[in-house]
Amino acid sequence: MTKDIAPEITQAWNRFVSGAAIDDGIVRAEVAASWQRCSAASVNPYHNGVSHLLLDQRQLEDLRSKKRNLLQIARLFMANLYRFVAGSGFIVMLSDEHGYIMEVIGDRETMTVATQLNLSQGASWVEEEVGTNGIGTALATQKPVQISGAEHYCQKVHFWTCSAAPILDSQGKIMGILQMSGPNWKTHEHTLGMVVAAVEAIKNQLRLHLRNRDLSLLNNRLKNVILTVSEGIIVIDKRGMIEQINPIAETIFCQPEAKIKGNSIEDYLGESVSVREMLARGKSFKDSEVVTYTSKGSTNCLSSGKPIRDDKGDFSGGVIFINPIPQNKHYVNRGSGEPAAFEFAAIIGESKELQKGIKLAKIAAASKSHVLLQGESGTGKEVFAQAIHNSSSRRNGPFVAINCGAIPRELIGSELFGYEGGSFTGAKSGGRAGKFELASGGTLFLDEIGDMPLEQQVSLLRVLQDKHVMKIGGYQSVPVDVRIICATNKNLREEVRKGTFRQDLFFRLNVINIFLPPLRERREDIPLLFRSFYKEICPRLGVDLLPVDSRVVSYLSQYNWPGNVRELQNVIERMVNLAQGQGIRPELLPDEILFPDPSASQPERERFSDSAMSLKALQKVNTLSTDQDKLSIKKLLAKNERQEIIDKLLTYQGNISHTAKEMGISRNSLYKKLKKLDITVR
Repeated sequence: MTKDIAPEITQAWNRFVSGAAIDDGIVRAEVAASWQRCSAASVNPYHNGVSHLLLDQRQLEDLRSKKRNLLQIARLFMANLYRFVAGSGFIVMLSDEHGYIMEVIGDRETMTVATQLNLSQGASWVEEEVGTNGIGTALATQKPVQISGAEHYCQKVHFWTCSAAPILDSQGKIMGILQMSGPNWKTHEHTLGMVVAAVEAIKNQLRLHLRNRDLSLLNNRLKNVILTVSEGIIVIDKRGMIEQINPIAETIFCQPEAKIKGNSIEDYLGESVSVREMLARGKSFKDSEVVTYTSKGSTNCLSSGKPIRDDKGDFSGGVIFINPIPQNKHYVNRGSGEPAAFEFAAIIGESKELQKGIKLAKIAAASKSHVLLQGESGTGKEVFAQAIHNSSSRRNGPFVAINCGAIPRELIGSELFGYEGGSFTGAKSGGRAGKFELASGGTLFLDEIGDMPLEQQVSLLRVLQDKHVMKIGGYQSVPVDVRIICATNKNLREEVRKGTFRQDLFFRLNVINIFLPPLRERREDIPLLFRSFYKEICPRLGVDLLPVDSRVVSYLSQYNWPGNVRELQNVIERMVNLAQGQGIRPELLPDEILFPDPSASQPERERFSDSAMSLKALQKVNTLSTDQDKLSIKKLLAKNERQEIIDKLLTYQGNISHTAKEMGISRNSLYKKLKKLDITVR
């Protein structure tokens, strides 16, 4: 076999470099295009093959460092490719996207020839430098190419054959060229195919490497998130086996991750309905209560779970977030209203009776005993409750308030004690924590305790005695650590005598009894309260502080205030709204304050004495109402309604609940009517 295996190509080359046109019937289109590019770039066809673009050692090291990933992956395939041609005079080389050779593999004899041709590391083999060749033409065309013999533009390498293919990144850009070169008489039609196959394998490995790197980076980020979040995190597989937990979960479970991994989630969270549904159906859940079981006891936690799915959408596991309930104040506040905001400094008044109550409340704050606050509606019982909580050792725990008189009797049990999922129609699937559990570690404020149904009083007494809560529909009691503050506008001793309030519960709650005086019994505090409320209401309504007629405070001080401090606050807000920038004047006051009804000035403190409500007193009120012949048209229209209410109160011996039910209205609506119509029930 001769070295010139295609003399017609050599002849075509000689004619072209001598200035003749290219013979399209002999020279392949991609080779002809390359020759024309080389001629236009003034490449010397008799070039000695030595590139003038040569990297020094430092530049080469920088390039190889930059292309480290490509080199590491390509070397394996270059070695495999070379094994097919070892000893045949072929070499395998890799260049970057600018044609600089970065790696060469070959036997000693062939490497000597390659060095003479400057096929060594650091040399550039772009077309405009050394003419048509595998690396340079593959870069120019961005396609696999085979250049043999005289197809090379420079005569120096006419005895050589080059098979090259570009390596593309994920965006389709060239990141390198793989080439296999050897004597042109050993050219084989499958040589280029071998190079292309090796390039495809390199590209696949690069994609896999990039994906693994991205996954590794994502895993590292997730680990950092898991390690730094303030919630406990548990990663489980589709069988419910624990794969990973974070340090917060280690603290909650009282065990290191090494001892927990590989165990079932049920060993630590019990048979949670929400977790079970996530494992069975791949269903996420939120704010579901669970009990964690550890060597040091159990802890009530709120949990949320998200399923993990693979690239096909199949369920492969889940992530569970857990947070001990006493620390989860945001959830408590969301479910139970605003957090405790009042301190003792917020209680306004200098009267002897009020100061006595404050002094007793401060003593209660330093104690762990239960507190009973008694006083008419609007005297500030919840303000006192919050102040006691904020001055107690439980100040960092939750403050949860519930109005026992505002919740339907059939729902108060689930509100106080919680329920398991599916325990009754309308129950959430994940169940719900009761106010006792939400308040664990803090204070539970039971307002209007006197209105609690007898059947729930039994359950409340049991919780106070055992310090455990049994959810509705549940089979396991949950320990709770709660301090109770109760409030009532009723005389509980009288309720005990009537059989509407349990005596044993009364004695358990009535440890520290604080009476809050009505506003009419501390009239000296009205100017102080007015100034405080006025300065607070105006900015809230976006109104400037206006001049106040001195007669206004005088009228306010003479009124009996059946609605107490709350009523005073509402009256001030009403005047600010009506003032329209004209100042606070007496004519802005409600008629009942400007023209008080003497019959409505009966004192109400006896409601908290041991005497029962007098039916004769109601009959007296009834008689007084018939003598008011000079009432305004508005009051005359209300007369019949007032008479009806008094008659029903007499029929039911003053029982508010029975009267409201008979009238088809709520207790709160009846209280509003009593206040509006100046009916005082004692």
